[in-house]
Amino acid sequence: MRHSRFLLILMMILPWFSIPLLGRSTIKRFLPATILISCVVKINNITAKKRNWWKFYNSIHPKISGDIPFILGPYLLSSLWILKLTYGKLKLFTITNAIGHILFAFPGIKLLKRLGIVSLVKMKPIQLTLLLTIRGFLLYGFQFVIENIKQNNISRILKFIKKF
Repeated sequence: MRHSRFLLILMMILPWFSIPLLGRSTIKRFLPATILISCVVKINNITAKKRNWWKFYNSIHPKISGDIPFILGPYLLSSLWILKLTYGKLKLFTITNAIGHILFAFPGIKLLKRLGIVSLVKMKPIQLTLLLTIRGFLLYGFQFVIENIKQNNISRILKFIKKF
């Protein structure tokens, strides 16, 4: 679609309008884990490009990869929101993430392909759902570790790690 570049720009900018609704304390509390998982996502996308898991058809600029609008827009802000609404309630976090990931991997990817933005190549939607779920638990784990380091509660971190 010829408007895909414009849609990517909108996708990157629109989520930022929700920032005032998050609140300063939420941003301060959850931004480190969100930035960390965003870096993991970028590294994951480099691997995905090499292995041809998915293909971005367009970007906002020729020198910027197509995944950047997703990372800086919906992914970063949805990570902040999901932590704000569900952190400390692992069951709710798991259910909310599962629903979001399934919606993105199945109808979401089909829509993005129709819009000429991205499509899956060597990855199936169920595999994408699994990958997104793993990244979701990494986000939760990063936040758990960050909070316990702030509280100087290293023994709690070790107990958490032993569970897995």
